[in-house]
Amino acid sequence: MKSLCVIFGGQSPEHDISGKSVTSVLNNLDKSKYDISIIGITRDGEWFLYTGDMKNIQSGEWEKDTENKKKAIISPDAKDSAVLVFENDGIRRIHIDTVFPVLHGEYGEDGTIQGLLELAHIPYVGMGVLSSANSMDKTYSKIVFDAAGIPQADWVVVLKDDNFEDKMNEIEQKLGYPCFVKPARTGSSVGVGKAHNRWELLAALENAAKFDRKILVEENIDGHEVECAVLGNNDPKAAEVGEIMPTVEFYDFDAKYNDNTTVLQIPAKLPDDTRELIRELSVKAFKAMDGQGLTRCDFFVKYSDGSVVLNEVNTMPGFTNISMYPKLWNAVGLGYGELLDRLISLADERVK
Repeated sequence: MKSLCVIFGGQSPEHDISGKSVTSVLNNLDKSKYDISIIGITRDGEWFLYTGDMKNIQSGEWEKDTENKKKAIISPDAKDSAVLVFENDGIRRIHIDTVFPVLHGEYGEDGTIQGLLELAHIPYVGMGVLSSANSMDKTYSKIVFDAAGIPQADWVVVLKDDNFEDKMNEIEQKLGYPCFVKPARTGSSVGVGKAHNRWELLAALENAAKFDRKILVEENIDGHEVECAVLGNNDPKAAEVGEIMPTVEFYDFDAKYNDNTTVLQIPAKLPDDTRELIRELSVKAFKAMDGQGLTRCDFFVKYSDGSVVLNEVNTMPGFTNISMYPKLWNAVGLGYGELLDRLISLADERVK
């Protein structure tokens, strides 16, 4: 039986989403195949081995369960490959074959925990250090995709210490209104705002600056919001294309995780050749990032002419029961449990 360590939580603003995602992952892992150790990371960055009721993870109650959690870390020692559990004034080692980091955002998708696992020589689900870092930082993603010839929305980068008045002038001249304001290194639409005028732009920049010192401002693309899932290592494949139909002005944090009125249309109601182009561009984006394991690629399809524009990529997309990534694979016959098995196999097959 494979020893699998599943990690959740973390220090990013997406801490709660990780709890939702990991609950679905744990409920769908085949317990006859895996000996599962669960590590929870608090918002303050404390690591604990958690052995209590999985129902307490999503609510956050696990952190109060002192009887079923013990301080633990993953050893960076390449000869150890173990979780070190601190108990009874000693250290207990749990051997690990593979790690599944169900972590979203900073310290989870940005290459940091991937670096720790590389040091420890422990296989892990998802992209490597550089591809994780580049994918997490939307400004660097823009540079990579631009070099790869993948169409994108036009953009302006703003730093927290920049003169916002000067930057707003540049944004108005280059992008116009409406425009989208995003912290450069968050996901799940955390800190994202849509500005229709100069006052809203300033408010959105100030809000985004609470989450990151670097801010990405993009032109508005009036079109279908669609997503495509990619899976693989050296020979990645794209799943079906799905369309997001939110009932709010844009697909923000609440629409993604709390609004049950949002409709996910799978397959997207687009021409066959457009959906095929999206699949091709998804694989191209995955390869441009030197992808491994998985990614979800988000696009716009313009209402005006049907052209396809890449929005962003997500290296550890949401895995909740309403998340698009598992739903897209399910649409082509790969169920949730089988998808998890495949991701773990891909982690073990990775070629450096």
